[in-house]
Amino acid sequence: MDPRLAAFERLLNIMDDLRAKCPWDQKQTMESLRHLTIEETYELSDAILKGDKNEIKKEIGDILLHLVFYSKIGSETNDFNITDVINSLCEKMIFRHPHIYGDVEVSDSDEVIQNWEKLKQKEGNKGALSGVPNSMPSLLKSLRIQDKARAIGFDWEEPNQVWEKVKEEINELQVEIAYRDSENDNNAKIENEFGDVFFALINYARFLKVNPEDALEKTNKKFISRFNYMEKKILEQGKALADCSLAEMDVFWNEAKKLE
Repeated sequence: MDPRLAAFERLLNIMDDLRAKCPWDQKQTMESLRHLTIEETYELSDAILKGDKNEIKKEIGDILLHLVFYSKIGSETNDFNITDVINSLCEKMIFRHPHIYGDVEVSDSDEVIQNWEKLKQKEGNKGALSGVPNSMPSLLKSLRIQDKARAIGFDWEEPNQVWEKVKEEINELQVEIAYRDSENDNNAKIENEFGDVFFALINYARFLKVNPEDALEKTNKKFISRFNYMEKKILEQGKALADCSLAEMDVFWNEAKKLE
């Protein structure tokens, strides 16, 4: 027997046991699992960013368990089961890859993406942007919106055009900030312009083939690492951060930067 099939069958049998015998697993619903699945996805993301292959393996397993769990619950209500889930996925992959399972020819990955989006619309989606989840975090949502718009040909042609748009949005933001005073509270307009700046920067990152979510998370981790080093050094001197001047903190901040 194929060891992959044997391993998957083992997982399905364990899921059956857990659902039948474990009080915690018996209580779970799709709704109760939802936030845990999101948490597991973020943990996988963290492991990928760290490049920890063993941790990646573990987190993939946790997500796989959740997918099997949802399928088990679906089978109990006679809505669907794991066989339905897998077969539905297989049919979708075959339909969306006519360059492999049909006679369509493509020259590069961009054509694959364009065909993918066109085929998705044939499956019943209402529009080119309809597949973007409402609950997706805003930064990732912007990226997916832009990717989907590109797939149907609505996009800039050159990176320098996008950079000009970034500068234009920054200028508009500066105008609104300069216009604000004690008598004119235009925070709503400033917020709108901030959003436009973020959207344009995400667009520019896409043209540079930089994932903005990954880039920002790496900067977050870098800041945390430097801040923790600075805090540790100041505490070693018997001081508290609140008692230090910015110049004193900068000394250790720069030390942390050099250690990188």
